[in-house]
Amino acid sequence: MADYDYDVLIIGSGPGGYVAAIRAAQLGLRTACVESRETLGGTCLNVGCIPSKALLHASEYFDAAANGTMAKMGIKVTPELDLLQMHAQRIDAINQLTGGIAFLFKKNKVTWLKGRGAFVDAHTVQVGEQTVTAKDIVIATGSSVTPLPGVTVDQKVVVDSTGALELDKVPEHMVVIGGGVIGLELGSVWRRLGAKVTCVEYLDQILPGFDGDIRKESNKIFKKQGIAFKLSTKVTGVTVNGDKATLTVEPSAGGPAETIEADCVLVSIGRRPNTDGLALEKAGLTVNARGQIDTDHRFQTTVPGVWAIGDVIPGPMLAHKAEDEGIAVAENIAGQTGIVNHAVIPSVVYTWPEIAGVGLTEEVAREQATKNGGEIKVGKFPMAGNSRAKTNHEPDGFVKIIADAKSDRVLGVWAIAVPAGTMIAEAALGMEMGATSEDIAYTCHAHPTHSEAIKEAAMAVRGKAIHV
Repeated sequence: MADYDYDVLIIGSGPGGYVAAIRAAQLGLRTACVESRETLGGTCLNVGCIPSKALLHASEYFDAAANGTMAKMGIKVTPELDLLQMHAQRIDAINQLTGGIAFLFKKNKVTWLKGRGAFVDAHTVQVGEQTVTAKDIVIATGSSVTPLPGVTVDQKVVVDSTGALELDKVPEHMVVIGGGVIGLELGSVWRRLGAKVTCVEYLDQILPGFDGDIRKESNKIFKKQGIAFKLSTKVTGVTVNGDKATLTVEPSAGGPAETIEADCVLVSIGRRPNTDGLALEKAGLTVNARGQIDTDHRFQTTVPGVWAIGDVIPGPMLAHKAEDEGIAVAENIAGQTGIVNHAVIPSVVYTWPEIAGVGLTEEVAREQATKNGGEIKVGKFPMAGNSRAKTNHEPDGFVKIIADAKSDRVLGVWAIAVPAGTMIAEAALGMEMGATSEDIAYTCHAHPTHSEAIKEAAMAVRGKAIHV
């Protein structure tokens, strides 16, 4: 190892990269992390998860005051929007958290190499003007916004997720292209603050990959809140004239075109791996058809000593997945056993209410059971029957548990509830431990809490729900 500058070199300081760097250093490895931004934390902390949640949280307060929820509880206020201050608290959250990572790097003696990294060979990386070597190199460069062909993002009228976080005024009409997680979250922010929001989705329903019941119910809730949807619709062009945009849309299956006028267009059709510019070929690596780097279960690529984690490898592009992989890859490099159970990775949409799920959808579970000659059982419980949701004026949504009919083992849990993102952790832990629906049903849950809906949904799998 003395022949190398570092034992481990991480390229990228997002949730996967910075966690991998800290864990590697904790394990006694000389560690460096390559990052070209002025701050650590990658997309998630700088222009993704964290700033969007800061705006979502703030806009929830404004919406509750403006649309009567607070009045129902005897609090009468007339809110005034200070968008500049709302952005300031977003920036403050970013600065605190990215500064926290810089502190943790110093504490754990992780070297931050500032600049863009590109391979020279499998053990050598060019970072700006310097060349560094490492016995093991981890690619953790994350992902970026997928562009829509023919549509230019100017970050003024036509924005991506980064631009949508920094609008200096509330749009009169925002059109969101894409009915996935990012579009629904950011569309919700600006809808709450007063914008008319229209979501254009190519598929026949929003939230691709989520459970069918969840997708349908979410659509109903968002429509009730004021978001308009044009499903099974594709955008064929966007023309900008001054501070206005004209979108041309038509049915996904083909048909007559129509136009939509807007003063802000958010392009949110997905993300793509950041592998361009890494000179992967010099390390002997190639990407698959989706631009991802294939690895084995230990996150080792086809080239010994080169590893990859997070959004650049197959699987959901989620910060918490990358974090777990960051810990695992560091432990594997150190000669330990790092494992990630990719069958139990929760997904969350941080709207109001939140939408969360882990494991199989009912559709996939039923298909797999049929193929194997088995059956499934499903239990559902409405949040309207949950006492805490009732007292908090949060009746929308439900919890759904899917279990194998024979073994009773939980296969998937899906929820729409105000704290669904927190509630889903119980489900993930239960599935990780091989829990049955009966295990959850007979576990005492504190009253009154939203999480009692999980217990009742588990009871419903066997037809034993009480409050419905």
